[in-house]
Amino acid sequence: MQFATVNGLTLHYRVEGPPSTKSLVFINSLGTDLCIWEGVVSQFAADHTIIRYDKPGHGLSDTPAGTYTVHHHAETLLALLDVLNISTAVFIGISMGGQVAQDIAIHHPDRVQALVLCDTAAKLGSSEAWNQRIAGVREKGMRGMAKAILDRWFAPSYAQQHRTDYAGYHNMLVRMPDDGYISACKAIRDADMRDQVSNIQVPALVICGAEDAATPPDVVRGLADALPRSQFELIAGAGHLPCIEQPSAVASLIKNFLKDNKL
Repeated sequence: MQFATVNGLTLHYRVEGPPSTKSLVFINSLGTDLCIWEGVVSQFAADHTIIRYDKPGHGLSDTPAGTYTVHHHAETLLALLDVLNISTAVFIGISMGGQVAQDIAIHHPDRVQALVLCDTAAKLGSSEAWNQRIAGVREKGMRGMAKAILDRWFAPSYAQQHRTDYAGYHNMLVRMPDDGYISACKAIRDADMRDQVSNIQVPALVICGAEDAATPPDVVRGLADALPRSQFELIAGAGHLPCIEQPSAVASLIKNFLKDNKL
């Protein structure tokens, strides 16, 4: 395992593949850790430097105290990349991770070669919905909220067809600290980049699971429409986390996108 102290926090991260100017940075979603990208990154490690990490409040990383916004998450990731001597990269983020990637592209365009934005939007959900989620975690804890959250992660058939994997992701979620999850919910609740994403000039691949109930395809397509240089792709047989349900399809789309943009 690899750890670094960044902006006063201990972050867990993983670097794979050969040293290369072709760096891919994968950013996980709310309630998950870096393992959700396992089936995708295995198809890139021969030719790219792969960076994955646990966002603050997730996995083996520290949970920050006080208010910690999406912008704070973005600045912390860039500080980690500075430690790793990575100046530019393709940022690949899912859900909340996609918002972190958007923030970096808005505020630090010189660091971004391209974006892959999965099942995300410039504004995710309503304040009321996030406040209800926060109240639910405070009242019931992560274990009490797990089924409702997992139902939003996967296509309806996933739990029955992949019982063992589903149980593993349940374990990952319920072992997350309540404070880490709540902090991230607040960050998503307060993030709104709808007036800024049209300024992003790098190529962007926008992906959505066709059965995503958390960020439905029409919402994700709206992000693609707002980005000046984007393409939108639906992935059949996937919900909110196509990197888990359809990793080969996600990897294939990313490979073609990188090839088309000579990255």
